[in-house]
Amino acid sequence: MPHTGWRAVHIRVLKRGRIMTTPSMHRDVQAVPQFKREFFTGKECFTRIGAGEIGGKAHGLLTIMRKINHMSGQGECAEAEVGIPRLSVITTHFFDLFMEQNSLYDLPYADMADERIAHHFQAAVLPADLSGDLYGLISKVHTPLAVRSSSLLEDSLETPFAGIYATKMIPNNQPDTESRFHKLVEAIKYVYSSTFFKQARDYAAATGNDIFLEKMAVIIQEVAGIRRNDRFYPTISGVARSYNFYPFGRAKPEQGIVQLALGLGKTIVDGGLSWSFSPAHPTIDPPHNSVQDLLKQTQTAFWAVNMGGIAQYDPVNEDEYLVQGNLADAEYDNVLSKIASTYDAHSDRVYIGTGRQGPRIVSFGPVLHFNEPPLTRILKKLLPVCEEAAGGKVEIEFAVTIDRAKGNEARFRLLQVRRMALSDAEVDIGEEGADRESMVACSNIVLGNGRYDDIRDIVYVKPEAFDFGKTALIAGQLETINRQLLEQKRLYMLAGFGRWGSTDPWLGIPVAWGQISGAKVIVESFHGDKSIDFSQGSHFFHNISNLHIMYLYIKKHTDCFVDWNWLAAQQTVSETEYINHIRLKKPATVIVSLKQKRGVVLK
Repeated sequence: MPHTGWRAVHIRVLKRGRIMTTPSMHRDVQAVPQFKREFFTGKECFTRIGAGEIGGKAHGLLTIMRKINHMSGQGECAEAEVGIPRLSVITTHFFDLFMEQNSLYDLPYADMADERIAHHFQAAVLPADLSGDLYGLISKVHTPLAVRSSSLLEDSLETPFAGIYATKMIPNNQPDTESRFHKLVEAIKYVYSSTFFKQARDYAAATGNDIFLEKMAVIIQEVAGIRRNDRFYPTISGVARSYNFYPFGRAKPEQGIVQLALGLGKTIVDGGLSWSFSPAHPTIDPPHNSVQDLLKQTQTAFWAVNMGGIAQYDPVNEDEYLVQGNLADAEYDNVLSKIASTYDAHSDRVYIGTGRQGPRIVSFGPVLHFNEPPLTRILKKLLPVCEEAAGGKVEIEFAVTIDRAKGNEARFRLLQVRRMALSDAEVDIGEEGADRESMVACSNIVLGNGRYDDIRDIVYVKPEAFDFGKTALIAGQLETINRQLLEQKRLYMLAGFGRWGSTDPWLGIPVAWGQISGAKVIVESFHGDKSIDFSQGSHFFHNISNLHIMYLYIKKHTDCFVDWNWLAAQQTVSETEYINHIRLKKPATVIVSLKQKRGVVLK
């Protein structure tokens, strides 16, 4: 019997300039209850507005919702409520109408900044039928909402578009329906406009897609969490992968990896500080050299939806209604006792919980050591279910809310499921990677599996000029070189310091994906005495793995290295204050072996 579930969403045929969907996809969509404003109560789990497609992200949630409905209240999951947040999906039908009725396909996108594009979309008018349904919806819903993209191309195995389009969260707490309706409309238009932002255009070009064939559905979904003073957020956000490329301790790759953070998941997907563990060994801490290192590596800030007054009205700002809190705020909100540990300077020891004075460490000790709630058991049961639905290894995003006002009731919400691309090819580095003199770089912390023999262009950040205080400037210079190489259809190797794509410029170079979209090999290295942990941001990680980009991390105090002197001696094509672009007479060979956990770049 042919598969008619989630995998079918990624099968499409281009015909006469349109993205065509398969019959199985249409059957899946038709099974979603149609939104009917006269009967809507606000308690429906999954509805659709319109007759078009619901997009990749919504298809994934629909399929997994059907799989996990029976889990809540059974077996290992009896101690927590398991499900997806209630949602409605605006189908692609209304995106087509919106674009055509407002002549938005005619805008000169290539010549416009993202902010100008967003303002044009804000000035446009939603179709009347859609506006009526949205007014009916918002009149019955009073919780904070996440307005999320769900395009036809999004979450596909080959081109996942992870983190490329916008998500906007709104507090939805204005006293009158009219105000809440207008805020919802602004958020929907912003998500629509992100279809054509520069990052999306660059990503589409780099992956061989035409952005003008893209169709955007929009998910309107409850934000998981509860209100604490003027902040709304879950106790825990997490990303779990059923395959771990970087196992530590006794963990094995096939046992998976989980990252946890306090507050909204923006901390994790943007590559901020989080806590990692293997579901098979939840009480084994991630590697650190000392308690002092652990204190430096712990999360100190978290994201929440701002339920108080906003500083400035800004409908074209994705983070307009978000606010950052610190650990003192979290302690005031009475959250840390369930997820933190405390450092005692007198004994130089870390104690689980917050029952004593001292610096807090967001280690999730009470959850991972005492199974309250049973997060590890839920994930160990849920990941195989998601793998079955997706047809392979998966990455999931989730949130857990511990409600102390309801006797520590725990609610587990699954927010997204993506399939991971894993190559099962046998790659053996062999004797080629044994001669140090023949290598440009080598690493034993890698991502990818395969071989490239055609890398002639290398773009690298000059070690003698690099400055963590100049990383935003470096990102802009890289964008120019990336664009030139894309126009020439020349793929390249990119090497630099700290985390690529970090939102914190002091941890690395804060490039958007479109600014380095032509890179087929990415190298991250330590710089001087400063060694930053490798990139673990969910969106960055997922794009690397699914686009078959080879990734090497050069850790300090190991035999891994980059031969910066050799790079500097090669022919320069272009140069800036911080960056050098070289072209090799003989192409470099890049080999990464998933099985051997090793990667080399050969001269």
